[in-house]
This record gives sequence, C-alpha cells and structure tokens, in this order.
Amino acid sequence: MRVVRIFHDEDVRYGLADDSMVTLISDEPFAAWEPEGVVPLPHAQLLAPSVPTKVVCAGINYRGHAKEMGHQLPTEPVIFLKPPTAVIGHGAEIRIPRGLETVDHEAELAVVLGRRTHNVSPEEASAHILGYTCANDVTSRVLQKRDGQWARAKGFDTFCPLGPWVETDVDPLDLEVECIVNGETRQSARTSEMIFSVYEIVSFISRVMTLLPGDAVLTGTPLGVGPMVSGDVVEVRIEGVGSLVNRVV
Repeated sequence: MRVVRIFHDEDVRYGLADDSMVTLISDEPFAAWEPEGVVPLPHAQLLAPSVPTKVVCAGINYRGHAKEMGHQLPTEPVIFLKPPTAVIGHGAEIRIPRGLETVDHEAELAVVLGRRTHNVSPEEASAHILGYTCANDVTSRVLQKRDGQWARAKGFDTFCPLGPWVETDVDPLDLEVECIVNGETRQSARTSEMIFSVYEIVSFISRVMTLLPGDAVLTGTPLGVGPMVSGDVVEVRIEGVGSLVNRVV
C-alpha cells in the first residue's frame, strides 16, 4: 500500500495510491479513516508523505561511506536531527543557500513511524513502522567541516526531500538504494550492507527519545556522496519503494 499526501481542491489530503489513482481518506493514515472518493494520480500534486515532528538520522551507517569520509566504524548508531522545516516533497526544489556553490547528495532509505514508539526492542520495532520512503540527506560539506558538527550543514530549509509516498508492504533489510544525478548513477548499494539494521536504528533512537506517528528516521547513506550544483536533477531510487526526484536551484 502506498500512502500519499497531496494538494487537492485547495486542501491537503492523505490518500492511498496505486499506479493510476489516489483514493482519498478521511483522516491521517495513523488514525481510523474511511475512503472518500478518488483522484487520478497524474492530477495529484504530491507533497512530502508525512509531516514529522522531527527527522532523526543515522550517520556513518555504511562501511563504504565511513571509509570515504575518513571515519572509524561506530560501535553504536550515530544519530543527529534535521528540523521538520527542512522537509520537502517529490518535485520540490532543493535550494543552495546564499554563499555556497554546491551541496552534497546523500541517498537514504527513510522509515516513517505509525505509532508512538518508546523504548522498543529491535524485534518490536517493525510493529511501530507505517512504512518506508526515499530520502535525500542534503548536506553542505563546507559548513560541516567548518562547524565541526552537523546542525547547520544539514538543517537548511529544503535539505530533507522525502517521497514520493510511504510504501507499507516492503522488507527493508535488503533493498537497492541508488542516487542518480543528471542521469549518472552516483550511489548504488543495498540496505543489507548497513552496519546497523533499520530495526536496530529505530530501537536505539526510541531509547533516547520518543518517536511519534509521522516522524521520519533516515537510516544512513552509502558510498558515493558528491556535489550537486544549480540546475542538477537528482533522483533517489529505492527498490520496492519508489523514486524521489528534485531539482537543485
């Protein structure tokens, strides 16, 4: 099942999508809802598929990325936050801040929570997950190095594209994750190469902070991060989930 969030008839609505149609639903997908009509998918303006109260990210979670960044392998998940104001949807523009020439792409599998999640085990984590979506953890590498921490470098508005929808029926443990810029594949790996699995990451975060329905967890990026410049078109493609496309301006 694909959960979408769309702009329709001057209103923001949730729905369930197939290859051609969106069935509108009466409430958020985390609540009890009823079907309320249909919209052709090509006529639906896709928004970010959830409105998270926070975006929690796992850093250095692929061995290849750890090596390319010069980091030792972590012994427990490394987590950081992106503000919810960084979130944009499929088709929206990634804006390079004034004074910077480039930003880096970081293709990632994102988890969207479906239930209040606190202090759960890895074995319990799957029952708290609504589904999965594509994410781009956009980063200013210049500011990351200059600041020595990641809040500014990863926290600008538009630095967290999510979408195009939440896929609820997929096994996250062995999916291909790709990043394609202007038709050139820059990143390609499988989630089975993660240092910490999706369920281990959600469990770890839940022992630090309570995750709420709609919150997003980004699970790390593989080898091959690199710069994007104004005019580039970047696609994050995840097997069994979908394709998230954004233009850089």
